[in-house]
Amino acid sequence: MIGGLFIYNHKGEVLISRVYRDDIGRNAVDAFRVNVIHARQQVRSPVSNIARTSFFHIKRANIWVAGVTKQNVNAAMVFEFLNKLVSVMQSYFGKITEENIKNNFVLIYELLDEILDFGYPQNTDTGVLKTFITQQGIKSQSKEEQSQITSQVTGQIAWRREGIKYRRNELFLDVLEYANLLMSPQGQVLSAHVAGRVVMKSYLSGMPECKFGINDKLVMDSKGLGKISNLGSSGGGSDDANRSGKPVVVIDDCQFHQCVKLSKFETEHSISFIPPDGEFELMRYRTTKDISLPFRIIPLVREVGRTRMEVKAVLKSTFKPSLLGQKIEVRIPTPLNTAGVQLLCLKGKAKYKSSDNAIVWKIKRMAGMKETQLSAEIELLETDSKKKWTRPPISMNFEVPFAPSGFKVRYLKVFEPKLNYSDHDVIKWVRYIGRSGLYETRC
Repeated sequence: MIGGLFIYNHKGEVLISRVYRDDIGRNAVDAFRVNVIHARQQVRSPVSNIARTSFFHIKRANIWVAGVTKQNVNAAMVFEFLNKLVSVMQSYFGKITEENIKNNFVLIYELLDEILDFGYPQNTDTGVLKTFITQQGIKSQSKEEQSQITSQVTGQIAWRREGIKYRRNELFLDVLEYANLLMSPQGQVLSAHVAGRVVMKSYLSGMPECKFGINDKLVMDSKGLGKISNLGSSGGGSDDANRSGKPVVVIDDCQFHQCVKLSKFETEHSISFIPPDGEFELMRYRTTKDISLPFRIIPLVREVGRTRMEVKAVLKSTFKPSLLGQKIEVRIPTPLNTAGVQLLCLKGKAKYKSSDNAIVWKIKRMAGMKETQLSAEIELLETDSKKKWTRPPISMNFEVPFAPSGFKVRYLKVFEPKLNYSDHDVIKWVRYIGRSGLYETRC
């Protein structure tokens, strides 16, 4: 398990240090600083083995969070814990900055004592932690409050306390998808998958039970449904997730929050749960079939002698004309011996970044079923090297208001038998956001 946990600033100074096992000494702190943070060459791997000690690190802005162990641990578990630790700290004091960490170091040590025991991860649920770890530290509590905390940690519904009341009952649901693509220069899809998350913000009184329906193939086939019904709600949402008219989405694997009753999902194929109060991640999923790719890049690279190169990139949007893609950025790599670049683009702005060896083409927004292009003339310096330039792929970032996988929320119902409000009294909002993951086209 985890032998020690360290948080560094960009200079390599230790801000937080907690050792859980005797086999991790002070020299481990210096080893990570010298070999990773102050390394002469950029360290690309998040896992480093130094003197039979494994260092797992993540970086947020200028802050390094490192887990250290001498045992053969599950790397995925360590990274999951490190990311969870960062999200817990963000929920307490906002952005992860050096100043915030210094101002809240007492709180961070309290959290580390609570969520790691002898290197083994414990309860990392933010809602539960906030019931007995406050910004001011642990206060003296009455017997009633102490018994409530005990039932919160050990009870069946640890993620939600009783007695929550709101004047207005609301549910916000975001379907966030990240499209990953690798395409050949001829336009053939070499690999494609979508990683999705369903994030919910719950502001509901009492202990409500929610039922959540999606257009998963397994669910739809079991119920014999051929068409998708729209979400009946008092709020707003996008009706454009199912862009290509496909009735179902094939989910390869999914992971639920602990509040979801898995027995009901296996028997009735319905997602039933009592939601935590506030924001939480309801489920994660991954799909590889019938993905609607929002953008397509058609590259054309022509080398004119040894001192000149011509590049043309055509960008096509393939979604509905009524929708708008935003925050579009195309990065076209250039050779290391590039002397100068002349650019011409029909839409947006483009410039050559010598520090990145790339042409960066930015477009604020672009409607569906549109086409634009960029042309570039690249002047090259003559070199003695006979080694041919291996062309890195063209990468792309974007954001679109639909789910590329075709994921659709069919219904979201709320039941609260004890309090006097029904499903129709709850205001529901649904939003679909599709973003780029690793979206690349070979050229």
